[in-house]
Amino acid sequence: MSQPSATVLVARGLAAGHGDRVLFEDLDLVVGPGDVVGLVGANGAGKSTLINTLSRLVDVNAGAITFDGQNIVRMSAPEVVELGIVQVPEGRQLFSALTVTENLRLGFHRLRRHRASALFRERLDYVYDLFPTLKERAAQRAVTLSGGEQSMVAIGRALMGGPRLLMLDEPSLGLAPQIVDDIFETILGLNRDAGLTVLLVEQNAQLALQVASYGYIIENGRIVLDGSAEKLRANDDVQEFYLGFSGGERKSMRDVKHYKRRKRWLS
Repeated sequence: MSQPSATVLVARGLAAGHGDRVLFEDLDLVVGPGDVVGLVGANGAGKSTLINTLSRLVDVNAGAITFDGQNIVRMSAPEVVELGIVQVPEGRQLFSALTVTENLRLGFHRLRRHRASALFRERLDYVYDLFPTLKERAAQRAVTLSGGEQSMVAIGRALMGGPRLLMLDEPSLGLAPQIVDDIFETILGLNRDAGLTVLLVEQNAQLALQVASYGYIIENGRIVLDGSAEKLRANDDVQEFYLGFSGGERKSMRDVKHYKRRKRWLS
């Protein structure tokens, strides 16, 4: 299969599970430098489990994960963050009682060894320039923010650590369409202007495949299809089962509830 040529993150033959429960197995994934890679799948397909495994929050049963050629399977989550792999978790997971600035400060922890207040201020100014609304809300507690503002804080917190690979888990979840557009425009801007490499996990396949350069479709813990985003958008099965189109008309998943038996890539 055709994949990004130069690589930052590579997973090969990856398997993870809890006890007798296998979450996924024999899974391959590549994220190249400067790419926006989309990981698409329905709820429960294994998307969050996969990026939690890449973040070293879930144990690896088999296979390898390398970042710039370095095996990270035996690393802890803090060690992986030190390398520059930073995740924006599903549901944002802010500290609700802390202010915007205090939440952002937590993202700077991986650079604490520098003890450089100037660097902290530089990062903070960068986030506030990116999200001017957060500067206005700097002293507000996170619990008082709107969903869109909380998403900005979650992304800003990740950026405070100067990530080399930013992994976003369902950034569109629970947000109004206009806010989603704004968030994704920011993500694309970070990729385009700063060259930030992004792994984007989304149930919203249409959105993910619009912004990604390369995509993977995951079902029941298996990568069932991958390719350029353009190629996936043009695939008949992807159009029907993930983009909601068939015969030129939009379809809901209820209209294709027996789709698992019909998918050509699973035959």
